[in-house]
This record gives sequence, C-alpha cells and structure tokens, in this order.
Amino acid sequence: MSVVSSLIQRSPFFWAALMFAAYGCVAALQLTGAVEGPASALLYFLPIGLVLPLYRSAQALHKSAGTQNSAVSAYNRRFMMATFGYLLGLGIAITVANRFELAQATAFAIAMLPALPVLGMIWAMARYLVEEKDEYLRHRAVIASLFGLAALLGIASFWGFLETFGVAPHAEGWWAVPIWAVAMGLSQCWMSFRSRSEGEEDGA
Repeated sequence: MSVVSSLIQRSPFFWAALMFAAYGCVAALQLTGAVEGPASALLYFLPIGLVLPLYRSAQALHKSAGTQNSAVSAYNRRFMMATFGYLLGLGIAITVANRFELAQATAFAIAMLPALPVLGMIWAMARYLVEEKDEYLRHRAVIASLFGLAALLGIASFWGFLETFGVAPHAEGWWAVPIWAVAMGLSQCWMSFRSRSEGEEDGA
C-alpha cells in the first residue's frame, strides 16, 4: 500500500481536525506577531489544500461502509466545494479587512465572501435529504442533524446565560455552524460505531 493510499484511508475527521489545528497555529502566529505582512496572509491559505484529502477520505469511508451512492457522492462534492469557498472567502475577507480601511458597503460585501458558502453547506445538506432514496441512510442523516441542532441549542443557551451574567466573554454568531457540524459528525461516528458493534455481535 502506497503512502498516498494510506493517508487517504484515514478518517475524514482526522483531516478535519488537522485543518482546524493548522488554522489554530496560523491564528496563534498572527496573534503573537511571529509572522506579519504578506507571509501571514499566505500561511492562512495553505491549509485549504487539506480539503482535497478530506473529500477523498469521505468518499473512501462511504465506499468501505457500503453507503456510497449518487446522493452521497453529490452531497460530498457540494459540501467540499462549499467548504473550499468558505475557507477561501474567509481568508480573502480577513486579509482585506486587516490591510485596508473599508467603507460600510465594502465591508458588507467582504463579509458575504465566507457567509454565502455557509448557506451553500446548508443547501447541500438539505438537498441530500431530498435526494437520498435509502430510508435507513436518510434516517441516520436526520438523527445526526437533530443531534447537532440539540448540541447547538444547548451550548448556545448555556454560554448565553454565562455571557449575560458576565461570567463568559462574548461569542461570535458564526460559531453556530461549526458547533452544529462537529456535533453532527460526532453523532454519525457514534451511529457507525454502534452499527459495527451490533454487526460483530450478530456475527459472533
């Protein structure tokens, strides 16, 4: 097995975690002033390359689990395109906002660069539920989405009360989609783990 094949077979959550870690490192370098100027902007765009192995690993995971079909392939493709657009738009927006003094109308347009791809992610998820013909896979997707929503509502309410009473700092609204997506992914992992465990028990 080649090194490339071995890397692709890693879980999509590995690549997602690696991407978050990479952006965390870039943010730390920027906040501490260790990297400034054009080099700082270039560093922000480098982790975008991880979108491709993330997409390939997601495809490989569905194929190995026997859940690969046209609806899943379309969903993965749309979601990865929206993710790429989000990361690219966010990088451009932050770079432009940090380097130029923007008028209100221009700032609004710049803010739309990462905001519109988020709507694309939501649309991709909605289209998957419409296009998925397998009732079991659609049921799992709905359960995962509801779990993500429940986690978001619980965390947002908990943090909101802490913020109201001056215990916690203000949290930006854009955290909503990452929290929901991470919770949804964890739910899907748990359901896959339970399915494998039940299959092994039945085969024992």
